Amino acid sequence: MNYRHAFHAGNFADLVKHAALLHLLDVMQADAIPLQIIDTHAGSGLYDLRGPQAQRSGEAQAGVMRMMAATDRPGALDNLVQAVRAANGGSAEPWLYAGSPWLIARALRPGDTYLACEMQPQEHARLAEVVGDRPGVSTLCGDGFSQAANALDPAARNLVLIDPPFEKADDYDRIAVLASEALALAPGTTFLIWLPLKDLETFDAFLRDLEDACEPAPMLVVEARMRALGDPMTMNGCALVLIHPPEGLAPQLQAAAEWVTAGEAGGQARVWSLG
Repeated sequence: MNYRHAFHAGNFADLVKHAALLHLLDVMQADAIPLQIIDTHAGSGLYDLRGPQAQRSGEAQAGVMRMMAATDRPGALDNLVQAVRAANGGSAEPWLYAGSPWLIARALRPGDTYLACEMQPQEHARLAEVVGDRPGVSTLCGDGFSQAANALDPAARNLVLIDPPFEKADDYDRIAVLASEALALAPGTTFLIWLPLKDLETFDAFLRDLEDACEPAPMLVVEARMRALGDPMTMNGCALVLIHPPEGLAPQLQAAAEWVTAGEAGGQARVWSLG
C-alpha cells in the first residue's frame, strides 16, 4: 500500500492522529518549560484536497469533510476543527488539510523549537515553503530515523513524532531502534507514534518489540479499528502509541477514536496502557 501523506490527507487516520497531537501539545505546553519537537517524517505540511492525489483516494470525504459537516462530533475534536478552519482562512469548507508540521508550527510558543525531517526532496521543498519561515522551525531534507536521536537535547522537554510511510519492510524495526536510542540519550522523551492497523500479528509483534526496546517506559495505545484486522494488505484501521504519555489524555483520545469509528461495521475504539 501507498501511505504517502498526500494520498490520505484528511482521512480517518489523520483525524485520530492530529486530534491526539493537538491534545498532547496542549498538555505539554501547560507550563512555561520550552518544548523541543522532532518530526521524523513530516511530509509537505499542507495538502490540497482538490489535488490529484487526494482526489484519487477520496478518503477525505469520510474523514475531514465528514468531521467539518457533523453536528454530533465530540469536544475532543474541537481543537482540530478550529485548526482546519484556520488553515482554510476561517471557512468550514475544507479544501486544504493541515498536516502535523502546520499544526505544530502554529502552536509553538517563544522558546519552543521544531525540527521537521522529510526525505523526499520535492516534499521537503514544499515543507520549507509552508513552515520554514516560522520562528523556532527548522527543516531537514534527510532520513528522520537517522537524524532524530542526534537532534535530541537531553536537558530539554522532548516530543518525537514518528509517522513513516510504511513503504519499507524495516519501518517497524526502525521505530523501535530509534525509540530505544532516544530514551537512552533523553530518558524522559515523549513519543507519538502512528501506524496502520492491518492484521493482529503485525500489530502485536510491533508492540512486543517496542515494549522490549523501551522497557520500563510507560505507554498508551490508541486503536481505531474500522473493520476486523484480517487482511494484511488492507489498512483496516490505525493506531497510536504514546511513550511517556502525560496524564489525562486517555478520555479525549477515546472520544475522538470512538467518533471516527462509529457507524463502521466492525468498528472499534480502544485506549489502553502498556508497560
